[in-house]
Amino acid sequence: MTVTPSTSPAPDRIAVLRHVRPWGGEPVDLHVTDGVITAVVPHDPTRRGDGAAEGVVDGGGLLALPGLVNAHAHVDKSWWGKPWVSYGGVATTQGRIAHEREHRDALGIPGTDVTLTVLRELVRHGTTAVRTHVDVDLGIGLRGIEVVREALAALDGAVHAEIVAFPQDGVLRRPGVLDLLDAAAVAGADHVGGLDPASIDRDPVGQIDGLVAIAERHGVGIDVHLHDGGELGAFQIELLVDRTLRAGLQGRVNVAHGFAVGELPASRQADLVAAMGEAGLTMTTVAPIGAAPLPLLALRRAGVAVGLGTDGIRDLWSPYGTGDLLALTTQLARLSRLRHDEELVTAARVATSDAAAFVGRAVHDLVVGAPADVVLVDAENVPDAVVRAPRRELVVAGGRVVARAGEVLV
Repeated sequence: MTVTPSTSPAPDRIAVLRHVRPWGGEPVDLHVTDGVITAVVPHDPTRRGDGAAEGVVDGGGLLALPGLVNAHAHVDKSWWGKPWVSYGGVATTQGRIAHEREHRDALGIPGTDVTLTVLRELVRHGTTAVRTHVDVDLGIGLRGIEVVREALAALDGAVHAEIVAFPQDGVLRRPGVLDLLDAAAVAGADHVGGLDPASIDRDPVGQIDGLVAIAERHGVGIDVHLHDGGELGAFQIELLVDRTLRAGLQGRVNVAHGFAVGELPASRQADLVAAMGEAGLTMTTVAPIGAAPLPLLALRRAGVAVGLGTDGIRDLWSPYGTGDLLALTTQLARLSRLRHDEELVTAARVATSDAAAFVGRAVHDLVVGAPADVVLVDAENVPDAVVRAPRRELVVAGGRVVARAGEVLV
C-alpha cells in the first residue's frame, strides 16, 4: 500500500496524519501541534474537505506504531559508510577492546560522518529515539560525546537521544577514567556507564560505588554493561540492587545484557528478578543469538522494565547489524519463544511505548500528549508486523516526515 501526501511535495511538518490504525485498532486521524499529538479522532471516510490542506498526510489505513526506541546502541563506533572492514582480534571482551583501541583511529572513529550514517539508518528503519553509549576513555576523552551531539544536531530533531558516558576500556583499572565520567556528567551526559565490575576492573564494589557517587553528585543515571554470567554476574546485580536502594536511585539504574539472569536455575532466577523489581532496576537486551534468553515475561511481571537495542552496528567488535530494530524485535520474540498474539504485542511494546523511560520520556505512544513519533507499516495487525518486520512506509519524528517508503529524508 502506498502512503500519499495531500500536497506535492510531501509536507515537512504534519498537522494531521489521516486514516491510520494505531496498534491495529480502528482507523483514526492523529492531529499534531508543535510536534506533539493533540487529538486522536475517529477517521471519517466521508470527510474530503481537508484533502488539499497543507500539512495533511493520508496514511492509507496502514498500521501505526509509535516510533521505535533503540534502548542500547553505540552510534559512535561504527565503520558503516567506509570500505568493508574485516573482523579481527581475539573473540573475548578484552580481546575486542584491545582490537578496537588499535584500529579505531585509522577508521576515523569517532567521527561525525560515520555516526551520522548510522543514525540515518536507524531513522530509515523507524527508530526515532535512542539511548546510546559513547566511549569515554584516556585516548579520546569526551570527544566522542561531542561527535555524537554534532551528528544529532545535523539531523535537526529526527532522533531524540540520551547519552551514556561509557568506559569501554574499564573504570578503575585505568586511573583517570572515573574523573572523565564525572566530567561527562558535569558536561550533560544523561547517564554514566560501567563495564563488568568484576571481570574487567576486578573490583566490583569499587566500580559500582564510584558510579553511584557520580550519580548522587550530579543526578544522572547509571547503565552498566554486565557480560559476566552465572553466579558472578548475579552477585554484581545484587550489588547494584543494594547500592540502588541505599542511594535512592530506583528507576535510574540499568543492567545492560545481564546474561547471568537467563543462566540461573529457576528458583534463583525468580528471587533475583524479584529483587531487581523491588529496587526499580531496569534491563536492556540486544537479543543475542547463542546466549540464554532473558525471562522477558517474568521480568515484566516483576516490574523490571526491559528495553531492546541494536548494540554496535558494523563496528570493530562485529560486522553484523542493519539498524532495523523491528527486525530485531522479531529476533527477540523468537528467542523468547513468544507465539501468542498478546505476547507478540508485548514484544512490540518493548521496542516502542514501554521503552519511554529509557530515553527520558514520560510517555511514548500514539496518545494525546505524546511526541508525534509514528511509524506506518503495511501489516494486518501488530503480531503480523512483529513476525514480518515489513518496510517502514512512513516515519514521523516530532511531527516531521523523516522517511518514506524505506528511504530516509534527513
